[in-house]
Amino acid sequence: MTFSVDRLAESFLRVRAGAPALPRVPDGCDVPSPDAAYQVQHATLRALGGRIAGWKVGAATPDSEPFAAPILDATLFDDGAPTRSSTLPQGLCRHIGVEAEIAYRFGRALPPRAIPYTTDEVCDAIASVHTAIEIIDTRFVEPGSQPALDHLADQQSHGALFVGPGIADWRGLVPVQERVTLAIDGAVVADHPGGNSAGDPIRTLVWLAAHAARYADGLAAGTVVTTGSTTGTLFVPPGTRVSATFAHLGTLSLTC
Repeated sequence: MTFSVDRLAESFLRVRAGAPALPRVPDGCDVPSPDAAYQVQHATLRALGGRIAGWKVGAATPDSEPFAAPILDATLFDDGAPTRSSTLPQGLCRHIGVEAEIAYRFGRALPPRAIPYTTDEVCDAIASVHTAIEIIDTRFVEPGSQPALDHLADQQSHGALFVGPGIADWRGLVPVQERVTLAIDGAVVADHPGGNSAGDPIRTLVWLAAHAARYADGLAAGTVVTTGSTTGTLFVPPGTRVSATFAHLGTLSLTC
């Protein structure tokens, strides 16, 4: 059976509309490649409507090929102000996996062009860097239960992204050394420097500029890009209070 982008996208859309979660992809829908996964992502988001307001990007190691997923405005909680306390809307996510992340806000657009963007050009387009909490969710029955490409097609397990306080003078920030503290209901569960498997996130942002140009309309001004977990994923029950702090960025608190 030939792989069908639309068939898999429709399966994810049915779950989002209230159908039971998928125990696995339908027969014939095993995702054959990253490109196929990205096509499913964008077919799903086009059907959902809304605006791509952000992206998530990451990598398994500092040298491996990055991966990404677009984030619609409906699941990006960021009013442009240094909000320090937020609430996850009830019923938005089936699973609540919390991750402390560093997010970059682009002050200038990086539209599609023939010549790849340089590291300097990408850095010059960044307006600020922020503490963020991503909520991991899935349209499958269990998080992390499927082949990596199937989860990539499912928006890389995105549920919601909360953007907190940050800094505009970010050039001196060293993400691989930045101390992160994550607390669950007041109890510290992570406290260490760095922690992102991708290493320095700037490499993944340069990759994303080319990726977004291929699959979307590039990176718009105001786009927020979160760059991968520094704490791993911790699944928590509804009502949990989560607090993420980066030493030079500030604290974001979230009630799930």
